[in-house]
Amino acid sequence: MAAEEQILAPDQRKPTSRKALYTALGVGIVINLAYLFGNHTGWVEDAFLIITAVVLLGVIVSDAWLRKTGLR
Repeated sequence: MAAEEQILAPDQRKPTSRKALYTALGVGIVINLAYLFGNHTGWVEDAFLIITAVVLLGVIVSDAWLRKTGLR
């Protein structure tokens, strides 16, 4: 089965849709921040939700910066 597969370099593959990536990460950020408004007590859960949202936002910002500078 491997004999029939075409060998492609990574730069020959179809690039990932940036709009779809940014939309999915944005929805993830909104969902994580929506969990802050729940029926819970304590701040540990809130800290993890905020950290997760910041990491997702960091992925968006770093990807946009890398594409702007031509490194990706």
